[in-house]
Amino acid sequence: MTRPLFDLSGKRVYVAGHAGMVGAALVRRLQRERCAILTAPRECDLREQALVLDWFAENRPHVVVLAAAKVGGILANQRFPASFLYDNLMIEANVVEAARQHGVGKLLLLGSSCIYPKFSPQPINEDALLTGALEPTNQWYAIAKIAGVKLCQAYRQQYGCDFIAAMPTNLYGPGDNFDLNNSHVMPALIRKAHDAKVAGAQAVTIWGTGTPRREFLYVDDLADACVCLLRNYTGERPVNVGAGADVSIAEVARLVCAEIGFDGAIETDRGKPDGTLQKLLDSSNLVQMGWRPQMPLRAGIAATYQWFLANAARR
Repeated sequence: MTRPLFDLSGKRVYVAGHAGMVGAALVRRLQRERCAILTAPRECDLREQALVLDWFAENRPHVVVLAAAKVGGILANQRFPASFLYDNLMIEANVVEAARQHGVGKLLLLGSSCIYPKFSPQPINEDALLTGALEPTNQWYAIAKIAGVKLCQAYRQQYGCDFIAAMPTNLYGPGDNFDLNNSHVMPALIRKAHDAKVAGAQAVTIWGTGTPRREFLYVDDLADACVCLLRNYTGERPVNVGAGADVSIAEVARLVCAEIGFDGAIETDRGKPDGTLQKLLDSSNLVQMGWRPQMPLRAGIAATYQWFLANAARR
């Protein structure tokens, strides 16, 4: 077996954002490694620099995975542009600087595929970053995440820090947010189909035309990719993390309805925005490191729906 560039054994690994969907998946995955997992209490607001510096001074992590972020779908981005920009900028700046000050050996910052231009050639290569205009419906979040990528690059250049960044595609899975006011497309579809089934409705409505295509990655596959990157990657260039195939919103709506058992009509609301028409990542750089996603889309939807029934259906 090839020896990894970075060994996690015996390291204290801080998962920032451990209570969220991505952070919880990272904790599950890291439990299979010979490392100590660190988490910060809710009282440690990552937007507050003094609190972050104090926590790092007390806990001295060797490794940081920055999964904490303010996230949401199109509606939330439109309603709270300042919050999406400010909160994410502060979280990134404070954690990255604290990691530098306290000698963290490896930091992985998680961004998003929305950092790429709206009309990027498909599939999207990492070199597409900053080559065109962003999708307006999520530009505030995207700008903050671009700043995070550049922050890691700047700290690598100026201080020699081994700080890297990964750009996941659309994520879903256990622990997702199913609130229709601020959720992403997959949990929103699951919530809508479930509620329609319970209510005996004749139809469920999806935003836009249903024609945009999206790539969906199960969150535990992302967590496995993060471990692969921590072990095997060092460099300025962000690394894409995708499933390798995309589907239209209408297609995924049909899959969700079939899994949930809702057999009514699927209607479109063309007064709502479509967002970017296609957003498929080129993840070949990560695949060359030996990683591949394991969860098929239909099985991932089923697992996510079972978690929803057990944990969120009555909210």
